[in-house]
Amino acid sequence: MNETKVTTRPKVGLLPFYLALYDRVAPEERPRIDQFAGTIAKELEKRGLEVELAPVCRLKDEFASAVSLFEKTSADAIVTLHMAYSPSLESAKVLAGTNLPILVLDTSPTFEFGPEQDPAEIMHNHGIHGVQDMCNLLIRNGKSFQIEAGHWEHSDVIDRIAVWARAAQLASRMRSARVGRIAEPFQGMGDFAVPPDVLHETMGVETVPADFAMLRSLLPAEDDPDVIAEMESDLARFSTNNLDMDVHRKSVRSSLAVRRWMEREHLTAFTMNFDSIDRSSGLAALPFLEASKAMARGQGYAGEGDVLTAALVGTLASAYPETTFTEMFCADWAGDRIFLSHMGELNPDLVAGKAELVEKPMPFLNTDAPALVVGRLKGGDAVFVNLAPGSENTFTLILVPIKMLGEGRENMPATVRGWFKPPMPVSDFLAAYSSVGGTHHAAIVYKNVIDDLIRFGELMGWDVVVLE
Repeated sequence: MNETKVTTRPKVGLLPFYLALYDRVAPEERPRIDQFAGTIAKELEKRGLEVELAPVCRLKDEFASAVSLFEKTSADAIVTLHMAYSPSLESAKVLAGTNLPILVLDTSPTFEFGPEQDPAEIMHNHGIHGVQDMCNLLIRNGKSFQIEAGHWEHSDVIDRIAVWARAAQLASRMRSARVGRIAEPFQGMGDFAVPPDVLHETMGVETVPADFAMLRSLLPAEDDPDVIAEMESDLARFSTNNLDMDVHRKSVRSSLAVRRWMEREHLTAFTMNFDSIDRSSGLAALPFLEASKAMARGQGYAGEGDVLTAALVGTLASAYPETTFTEMFCADWAGDRIFLSHMGELNPDLVAGKAELVEKPMPFLNTDAPALVVGRLKGGDAVFVNLAPGSENTFTLILVPIKMLGEGRENMPATVRGWFKPPMPVSDFLAAYSSVGGTHHAAIVYKNVIDDLIRFGELMGWDVVVLE
């Protein structure tokens, strides 16, 4: 069974604005107008975006057709480009009526426009007051937008639009998240507890409960070729240290059952409550192994039935391969750092060295010991990401730039583990984190992607807090 990572290329619809009057009185200007739209499309593509370029739009029906095209082709956002003045009443209601984010690119072809400029250039460079007309109408129609201004060639305005496009892709994926939930959430855990209907109404996340009978029906036989191929792949991918073959086989069978369920239901993430899964469920073993593999292939996971964080991890992992679910477990007051861990789930691609596949006895559960991936998270710059529910169905995206600490002396074999330095003393950090409602389930994304994530939170309509 393939483990293909999710594509990471954002898609935008480029919407050129123009005035029908000009086509009547100066049709000879259109070739240059069309050419500039094509130039901007190519510049966006150079920044890693997929671009759906609409024909130049002037009238209501043209704008409506273009926006419909963007919606049908699953664009993540609309980038507006005023080629000249364009009356806002031709476009405002169409733009206000779409769920796609609006990214306003306020630019023009010519860099210099001083007293010595040829007056003929006015025709091609007066779109800025069309932008002003449109933005006023969008505000009056209750449609939010993001605007970036600057010369397309002599500033970083295209780069800034590309950052918004990446954020729009995250927002699009969050709003279309489908999270499978195995068993009811862990009893008594309240910080991530958000009813499925609220998740759907506030951000579009769908919760898909699993039926144990259905999962059992998806369990492959012990000698299924997929099981054999998966086990062979694991032996090459992980350090196994004489792992018992029967334990390995049971975990692989459970993993494949969950994966088949995810494929059948088109899930972007899953979560499970280990405390509600026992031998009576019929699974060969707790599917911790699949949780780790899912994150490595760009899907999401969170423990204990946490649909909210699973959706977040899946969204992040779809764009940033170096993403994992995690929890802050212990404070190292002496070392001024935080210890990260969890029962048996982490992205194996983020381990320092080669991840281990080990048998993990769980005497407190009525199940056979599963095989799961363990290791120490590698060092590097990263962002600790938490999505915290608030009052009245609000949410806060908490972002923390951190330094993950790599290999070093330790005495914690066969565990999921990692340490990070927060951007302030641990005591101050822990107080600040809880002061803004940070929950005990979170994600880590390697590299400095805070600018992207800030914009992602803004597009989702969440409060955004950066602890630094």
